[in-house]
Amino acid sequence: MLYDPSEMKKYLKEHLSQKRYTHSLNVAEECRKLAMKYGEEPDKAYFAGLLHDICKELRDEEQKKLVIESNFTVCREELETRSLWHAIAGAYFIKTQFSIEDIDILNSVRFHTVGRAGMTRLEEIVYLGDLISADRDYKDVDRMRKISYTSLNRAMLEAFAFSVKSVVKKGGLVPICTAEGYNFYTRLCREEKPKK
Repeated sequence: MLYDPSEMKKYLKEHLSQKRYTHSLNVAEECRKLAMKYGEEPDKAYFAGLLHDICKELRDEEQKKLVIESNFTVCREELETRSLWHAIAGAYFIKTQFSIEDIDILNSVRFHTVGRAGMTRLEEIVYLGDLISADRDYKDVDRMRKISYTSLNRAMLEAFAFSVKSVVKKGGLVPICTAEGYNFYTRLCREEKPKK
């Protein structure tokens, strides 16, 4: 498949606010850089990053309708958390509206907010690209950017820890796949540490 972003950019420009469109471009660019660093296809990573928030600004009822229609495996915590719907809706939307069948791209959009255990390299890249894009300015973003270009597994563990802490702080629900992802990358990082 040829990953031509021009049609997608046109669609996003017409359907997203300027701020969200700029964020999408920034994430796409970050994904391209991470792909070059970690041996993933840069154009494909750019394309997946560009699409990650395609349904972010749809009305809540439209997002939820797409989530339910998708027939994707969705846990109760995701169904009960409005801010997570756009990722599931987005994956289903690009599959049905733009005939994107590449499972890696679909899963990169689907899991860019919650993550999961055993993510593919592209899924990891989109997850991190969203977290460290140029428009992000949270407290530890510079540290997160540095780790992302040092060790993918370490960056994923830090990203999951950041996500879980932030959900808990807001009194939100932690999806099962997020907890599994955190545990998965914790084990990977433990295995990477040299034994004394």
